[in-house]
Parts: sequence; structure tokens; C-alpha cells
Amino acid sequence: MTTDSESPHPLLVTTEWLEQHLDDPNLVLIDCGAPDAYRRAHIPNAVSISHDPFLKGAENSKLVMPKEEFETLVRALGVSNNTSVIVYDDSPSMNAARAWWVFERFGHNDLRVLDGGISAWTAEGRLMTSRSTSHEPGTFTANMYESHHCRIEDVRSAIEDPNIQIWDTRSEGEWSGENSRGNERVGHIPGAIWLEWLRLLQEPPVGRFRPLDEIRQILVTAGIDPEAETITY
Repeated sequence: MTTDSESPHPLLVTTEWLEQHLDDPNLVLIDCGAPDAYRRAHIPNAVSISHDPFLKGAENSKLVMPKEEFETLVRALGVSNNTSVIVYDDSPSMNAARAWWVFERFGHNDLRVLDGGISAWTAEGRLMTSRSTSHEPGTFTANMYESHHCRIEDVRSAIEDPNIQIWDTRSEGEWSGENSRGNERVGHIPGAIWLEWLRLLQEPPVGRFRPLDEIRQILVTAGIDPEAETITY
């Protein structure tokens, strides 16, 4: 799938590009927002992911779903290995970015995030619908990318490795330990650098990603090397 030059990054598509390609036969547009919000209104031709937006496993809700569950889920959405996929949500791309990572984890890399999500789409007065969409079942087969998945033992090794940086993307309250978010233990991983993920987005209400040069500068100012091996959480 080729995106236009207006996109600030090849992992993103603009609302203009998406509107021009909504009817592409090999494109599956996935709404990663809440199912009830999808039923009220969504972008035309979008299918609802209809699942926990973080795509956790049925047997272990702390971990990403195993490949068999993921294959079943995305096949039902009409996804095959050669399908172009666009994901979006009604939050500041948090759910869509999570879906992007899980797709990458299982070897489907022809996918993009809609920059600004449904907020940008509606702010520009683009067409919405409440009509559900479905596709013929796909045939997606996972190809595991282990480099996209970090385990506890990897983090323990990284704490002692000066060549690997750990980036804590959470809120300041979670970083400091003031906000437990229901967890038994609070605080952050030793040696982690804190930079909340929302800093990389433009101001509400649309919340598109900042230009790459701005993002790089924010990272560097926070003490994060954009070129170094990085573990995020």
C-alpha cells in the first residue's frame, strides 16, 4: 500500500488519503474503539474489532493474545496476509497503536494508523455512518516476530545494559507512584526514562502526531536516544 506525501510518517495515513481509498477492494479499515460507539457512528466501510482494545488473551488477561486467537479474530474481520489494513480509534490513537503493534507482532506489516483518528475525521466534516460493514473471512496466518515482544528477563538484562534504554510512557502519577491504577506495586522500573506518550501528539481536540522533527527533539530533550535500542512500557 502506498501512502501520500502528506502523511508525516509512513506508519500513518491522512484523513484525505483514507477518504480517497475507502472503496479499495484490498483495504480493511478497522475501528478499534468501543463496540457501542461503533454502533452509533463510524467511518464508512469500517469493521469493528469487537474485542478488548488491548487484544489480551482469553486465558491470561495480562498478556497479548496467542497467535491462534489473533488469527481467528482478524480472519473474521476479512484480513489475509496480503490485505492492506488501516486502524483508527476514538481516543488519541492509543487503541489503534496497540492494534498496530499486535499486527506487527504477528507478522502483518502492511498496516497504518489513521493520524488523528475519528476526531480528525469528524472535525473535518467527513461522512459518518451507523451501518455495519462485514467482509468475506480472510485467511491470515501469523508469522511471529519475536523482536517485537519483550519479556521480563529481557527487561532485567536491559537494566544492567548501558546500550539499551527503557522508556516509561505512562502518566507522571504512574511514574512517581502516586497513581497505582489498581496495581499492587507502584513506581517505575529502575533506570527508566519518563516521557508520557501524549507529549508526542498535537493538542486536542484532534490530536494528530507531531511532525517527526518535533518528536525527535522531544525525545532528545527527555534524554532518549531516537537511534538506540529501546524497551517501552
